[in-house]
Amino acid sequence: MLARHSCQTCGVDDRRQRLSDSRLYLVCDQQPDAFLHGALAGGVDIVQLRCKDAGDEEVLAAAERIARICAEHRALFILNDRPDLAALACADGVHLGQDDIDPERARALVGAERLVGLSTHSPAQVDGVPAQIIDYIGVGPVHETPTKPGRPAVGLDLVRYAAAHARVPFFAIGGIGPENVAAVHAAGAQRVAVVRALTGAEQPEPAARRLRAAVTSSAERSEEPVGTT
Repeated sequence: MLARHSCQTCGVDDRRQRLSDSRLYLVCDQQPDAFLHGALAGGVDIVQLRCKDAGDEEVLAAAERIARICAEHRALFILNDRPDLAALACADGVHLGQDDIDPERARALVGAERLVGLSTHSPAQVDGVPAQIIDYIGVGPVHETPTKPGRPAVGLDLVRYAAAHARVPFFAIGGIGPENVAAVHAAGAQRVAVVRALTGAEQPEPAARRLRAAVTSSAERSEEPVGTT
């Protein structure tokens, strides 16, 4: 078993406040330190590590490194689909898909101090989110994306629906980049999650800065309490 560094101590209220303040969420697999520092310096608020086919030790080794970098930038670190590893990974929370472990079971595994996120793909799923268990949701994929093969795009209508009905903070996700982020923001998304818009950028720091600016322009003038997005 790999030796783990000590996790930073954060309460759930601190994590939820930072979640509420977040605008730009990066989902990625293992990435070089320089890329992560650049993206975080450019305005990424949350990094989710997604290593679907990796073993436990590989996930934990990557998580230890990324959690440490996120802590340096006071960014949240989320682990995809592995609530059983959240504490060992020094994660601030976990993110679940609709076909992953039951949210109630995930909450029992991570405890009350960590965040639990959930992907949603329809109005019924947005409405069905158990707000007493789930801290935030992903809404999408807004546009078709190779990171979710076979999953049809939901378009901006679901973003508008979430803006009107979601009971927890939400992040629009799926094929979002500099060419369409303004339209996603105009549809009601104050927060966006991206993959290729940053992992495929030649210079992640300015790319992140532009994306964050696009969803911050009016969001700072219309702050909402956590859970009332």
